Amino acid sequence: MEVKNPKFEVSAVGPKQYPTNNLPEIVLVGKSNVGKSSFVNTMINRKKLARTSSEPGKTRQINFYNIDEKFYFVDLPGYGYSKMSKKEQEQVGKFIEQYLFNRKEISLIIFLVDIRHNPTENDKLMYNYVISAGLPFIILANKADKIAITKVENEVRRIQNELNPIGDVPTFAFSSERKIYKDEVWNEIEKFI
Repeated sequence: MEVKNPKFEVSAVGPKQYPTNNLPEIVLVGKSNVGKSSFVNTMINRKKLARTSSEPGKTRQINFYNIDEKFYFVDLPGYGYSKMSKKEQEQVGKFIEQYLFNRKEISLIIFLVDIRHNPTENDKLMYNYVISAGLPFIILANKADKIAITKVENEVRRIQNELNPIGDVPTFAFSSERKIYKDEVWNEIEKFI
């Protein structure tokens, strides 16, 4: 897909701030610093539309990126970031839950995990959470540039076996650095928008 005019639309902390134009929403979930913002920038060929940071826990709101008036990439706050106070974690958790279980425009959830590590307990909780939301989703094993290219396929399979042993959730490698897995992911997204 060729993206011509993507734009950041709004950072929301509640339903009153969500866009109201009924475009499909492709939602990004994953732990802090797994590369959700970099994913957005890579997919749309921009360097800085989604703000990235080496410091985890930067995203505290739900960020909506309008992609050519066709759909939104929706970047949810990352989980598992310990410097956020318990109260902040609870607030963020509540509005994420409210969004995931009530938002009718959600078309696909993209669940990002780090290809270099076993899924954490928080990843497994989020995986179960996404399953219970009953929405279509895919798993992206991100940061594939950080391991040898010959190991990527095995690591994707390992992550799929750990999170989704029955294999009914498509699992892909991804790398914001290499951009070599982008077309596969676009093909999947296009089925839902």
